[in-house]
Amino acid sequence: MLGSFSNNSASRGREGRDEETAGPSSSPSSALDLGRPYHQYDLYSQPPSPVLHTRQLLLTCAQFISQSNFSSAHHVLSVLSAKYYSPYGDSSERLAYHFSRALSLRLGRHLGPSPASAAAACSRDPRELQSCYLSLNQVTPFVRFSHLTANQAILDAINGGGQQSVHIVDFDIMHGVQWPPLMQALASRAPPPSIRITGAGPDPESLNRTGDRLSMFAHSLGLPFHFHALHLTDDNDMGPLMIAVHPDEIVAVNLVNYLHRLIRSDREARELRTFLHQIRGLNPRIVTVAEREASHNHPSFLRRFMEALDHYSAVFDSLEATLPPNSRERLAVETVWFGREIADIVAAEGEGRRERHERFESWEILLRGSGFRNVPLSPFALSQAKLLLRLHYPSEGYQLQITNNSVFLGWQNRPLFSVSSWR
Repeated sequence: MLGSFSNNSASRGREGRDEETAGPSSSPSSALDLGRPYHQYDLYSQPPSPVLHTRQLLLTCAQFISQSNFSSAHHVLSVLSAKYYSPYGDSSERLAYHFSRALSLRLGRHLGPSPASAAAACSRDPRELQSCYLSLNQVTPFVRFSHLTANQAILDAINGGGQQSVHIVDFDIMHGVQWPPLMQALASRAPPPSIRITGAGPDPESLNRTGDRLSMFAHSLGLPFHFHALHLTDDNDMGPLMIAVHPDEIVAVNLVNYLHRLIRSDREARELRTFLHQIRGLNPRIVTVAEREASHNHPSFLRRFMEALDHYSAVFDSLEATLPPNSRERLAVETVWFGREIADIVAAEGEGRRERHERFESWEILLRGSGFRNVPLSPFALSQAKLLLRLHYPSEGYQLQITNNSVFLGWQNRPLFSVSSWR
């Protein structure tokens, strides 16, 4: 049975205390409690819950690093290492493994020769990520929820438009798995409209393969189709968008898990505003936005760490509840995808840090300030999302909520992803 987020979800906008201004601590046992139950935490104490014990160790280590007390941080890491956490245990053990590794990378960044070494350790081969993306799409509802809800918003926007040509601009097309269901829905119309997809990404060869697959699928449906590959460099250096728009076509811009990548270093979001101004210039009928519901872009390392620990704890718990203990797909997704994200958020800094997720409220302010208005998602979009969860991810832990005309997917009262539409 699907629930809705409790009033506790309002706490997602809460501001935790910034401890980084505190002076360095002289011993591991004098760490601040970070708002948790322990005023002075004994590293070797055994509280009733091993999960709470592990969490406090991770938070204590992060606090020591934030205070530049690296010797104490190293000591806490040695305590964590002695517990033999691995990527094969339960959700709390797997979470501890990835966060301990990320803290170790962070500590090495401070003590090592170059901050770039941490960024390099957080990176993955693009081909490995492309392959893992397919597993992510299968074993978690997050990608499919984003695609399904965005597709329904696009269908609702082009209904009754009169035009017989639809142009979809997808700024992170990957394998193109989002578009076959939409193409099937459009092919059922009489007569079917022509479809043009501009698919963007950093790998020209991958873009061409995606275009070929979508073209073959469109041909099997008898759907007029054209694919245009838009190569964007991996550093997201946004120049003028070379996108041709025809006067007789409806334009839909798809920004699924993309906007946060345009935030570079800790500067103001100039690139984002420039990009959104260019999107406005395309005169789109609809702009779909899907983003992680988390604040991983805070300049305070400690605040960012606490937020990430809560967010990925919910993510790992959701995987624990819906996949068998020895799932190889889950291991790959947690290690290659989520483990990489955790390492990036915790260990990297400056322009080397890419996973700069923001909460919906931040995107709402930015989009409204760029001249967009929020388009309410239809009740059918929510019904589709509920059906997806019931059929493929049957767990009472997943919850849906509509807030501010947008749909949020969460786990156990914690929102994890949001989808919204704009024009």
